[in-house]
Amino acid sequence: MDLGLTGKTAVVTGASKGIGLAIARGLAAEGCAVQIVARSRDAIESAAQGIRKQYAVDVKAHALDLARSESVAALIDATGTPDILVNNAGAIPGGDLQAVDEARWRAAWDLKVFGYINLPRAYYAAMRRQRKGVIVNSTGLAADRLDTGYIAGSAGNAALHAFTRTLGSYSIEDGIRVLAVSPGAVETERLVTLMKTRAADKLGDPERWREFVKGLPLGRPASVEEVADVVVFAASGRASYLSGTVITVDGGHNARNGAFT
Repeated sequence: MDLGLTGKTAVVTGASKGIGLAIARGLAAEGCAVQIVARSRDAIESAAQGIRKQYAVDVKAHALDLARSESVAALIDATGTPDILVNNAGAIPGGDLQAVDEARWRAAWDLKVFGYINLPRAYYAAMRRQRKGVIVNSTGLAADRLDTGYIAGSAGNAALHAFTRTLGSYSIEDGIRVLAVSPGAVETERLVTLMKTRAADKLGDPERWREFVKGLPLGRPASVEEVADVVVFAASGRASYLSGTVITVDGGHNARNGAFT
């Protein structure tokens, strides 16, 4: 299936590794020019170099901290108006209400929540003038599978789902689609590190970490490519009637009554 992305342009945040890098690679594979963003200059330049080597598309790297509101203006000045914006930057820390103090909570939300709001605000105005554009927010299953041990993440992702549905319900009238892709557990470097730490503490062997994800559908987390493929399709013209919705990529996990493991 031709997704019609050849010659399109995309900005992908949080793209130096994990899901964001997989999304950027997936878009590039479809012929889309990509501009990728992350805090670390070395990491984002390395990611860009890897994409350039594999795909014959234009790739630009931007080292910016999107938790800082002034970085939004700098990014839009550098990129111009893309056809696609993918919000993926940020990770919210785990812990209950007492474990996550105000400073850590605010710092996480400045990037993962307010960053996801500030970028669409800036890009939406430019996209509306052209009457075309797609904004995809990469969120997380904690929005629906509420977890008191991940309270900042559950609340933040739930807010982003409401934001996406509210904006996307009418944005299509301006020629702009806004939607979210919400993955469950994904085999990222962060998840593997957490599971290895747990396996070392509980089982005395970090390499037994997969024993802690046996309760997931198919006995494993999703791969980053499985999530990225959904984002790429959702951003394409083949999904032209999708807006104001959240696509869950969890293998049915949220529909089960069981816990994570």
